[in-house]
Amino acid sequence: MEDMNSTSLTDVQTIAVGDVRRAKVTKVEDKQALVDLGYKYDGLIPISELSGLHVEKVSDEVAVGDEFDVKVIKMNDEKEELVVSRKAVTAEQAWDDLAAKMESGEVIEAVVKEIVKGGLVVDVGLRGFIPASMVDIAFIEDFSDYKGRTLSLKVVEMDKEKNKVILSHKAVLEEEAKNKKQSVLEGLEVGQVLEGTVQRITDFGVFVDIGGVDGLVHVSELAWNRVEKPSDVVSEGDKVKVKVLKVDKEQERISLSMKETQPGPWSLAAEQFKKGDIVTGTVKRLAAFGAFVEIAPGLEGLVHVSQIANRHVKTPGEVLKEGQEVQVKILEINPAGQRISLSIRALEEEREEQAERASKREQQAFQQENNQSLGVTLGDLFGDLKEKLK
Repeated sequence: MEDMNSTSLTDVQTIAVGDVRRAKVTKVEDKQALVDLGYKYDGLIPISELSGLHVEKVSDEVAVGDEFDVKVIKMNDEKEELVVSRKAVTAEQAWDDLAAKMESGEVIEAVVKEIVKGGLVVDVGLRGFIPASMVDIAFIEDFSDYKGRTLSLKVVEMDKEKNKVILSHKAVLEEEAKNKKQSVLEGLEVGQVLEGTVQRITDFGVFVDIGGVDGLVHVSELAWNRVEKPSDVVSEGDKVKVKVLKVDKEQERISLSMKETQPGPWSLAAEQFKKGDIVTGTVKRLAAFGAFVEIAPGLEGLVHVSQIANRHVKTPGEVLKEGQEVQVKILEINPAGQRISLSIRALEEEREEQAERASKREQQAFQQENNQSLGVTLGDLFGDLKEKLK
């Protein structure tokens, strides 16, 4: 008989129930395996004592020549009956090992053996259970493709008396996400332009994933023009470019802007408009000193109260209201200073002048026509009289 570990199997003189011995598989049958423990006859491992999990065939677990420790659970020399258990040894070792790993928070790996109601069963030296709520961060409806997969797990609960071991893959994923989030936060700098994915839309803004951490694009930072509803601009899952405005690493808050990655209206203002242009705009806000009129998305100019009408106006509200569409003349445009001066009065005065000039032209034309008509008639009359006096 060949040596097993440091002790030859032939050196083993006595065996008693409860003993743990090294065993070598000598024969594999459908429902049991025979092992050599160095005793006068072979021991038998029933299929139920191979593993803490359900085993279909003994050959799925062991093969001739395999060596491992077993525990004697029953023996009768008269009948040459020696029943041993591999499960008892691995389970005892597993309890101690898992208890230490639960205390330290160490991550272990295990293969999913079964899919059962309410979760997954894994082999961790004994039967381990992963509740459905602890499989993933996201809700999983169908676990069919999990069988045979190796998962990273944390031990979250153990009860030896009830033979219960609860594990969590979700805990590992959450820790990984937290570490990744911290790494992303450490690497963020104000002014960075990144690509992200719209995760969630609220009334006050949009949450964008920028690589494992979400940042908020406030509704005022979605576009240069006024946005009533964020959903009018983006949808969940959209890929967007964002600029980092602020990073609070302690509170894990990130402020982002989408509009800052796009050409601003003021950068285009000089190309679109010039002094003297007449444009149509919308009254956006009324103030004591005038009215702000939007002449392009995100581009507002001021109509001073003195430029609202060609008569004295105490308050802009006497003449204008928010949302009203008006025609204005550009008096001055300063893109660098982000200022545009507009006038409604100048247009009214120009129209009055044009109307006055047109009226004068009409009067002159009418008078000229009358004079011409009158001149012909007198000539004719005097000509006829001259002929009669001859």
